[in-house]
Amino acid sequence: MTIEPLQEQDRDAWEVLARGYKAFYRTPTADQAYQETWQQLMQGKDFHGLGARSDGKLIGIAHYLFHVSFWNGKACYLQDLYVDETVRGLGTGRALIEAVASQAREQGASRFYWLTQEDNAVARTLYDKVASFNGFIRYEYPLGLS
Repeated sequence: MTIEPLQEQDRDAWEVLARGYKAFYRTPTADQAYQETWQQLMQGKDFHGLGARSDGKLIGIAHYLFHVSFWNGKACYLQDLYVDETVRGLGTGRALIEAVASQAREQGASRFYWLTQEDNAVARTLYDKVASFNGFIRYEYPLGLS
């Protein structure tokens, strides 16, 4: 398995994985949003993407970004992590997390974090091995925008 930045030729395989991710979290997304997200990933300015490949096939993706923090300088947020269901449990998720952590270190981030649903037991099994749960609960205030 190799982990490297997403590349133009990954577009179709990336969308299959991205749609799998959005379906898992039950967040319907318009077709145009996939195109816009891909363009932002390819620009690599504000949003970044890594792909995990096995035998040349894209089997996992990670999307992340950097932002400033009042108290800790630069932070790295892992927004999306998804591995093809047929290859889960083989270390792909861990490898993607470690690769993003490496990028965070290179960029001088003082914090690397992510969110998941409370009932995402499979992912939380991995997360509990590589990171620590700090007890925070996320709330979202509806802004009335779609």
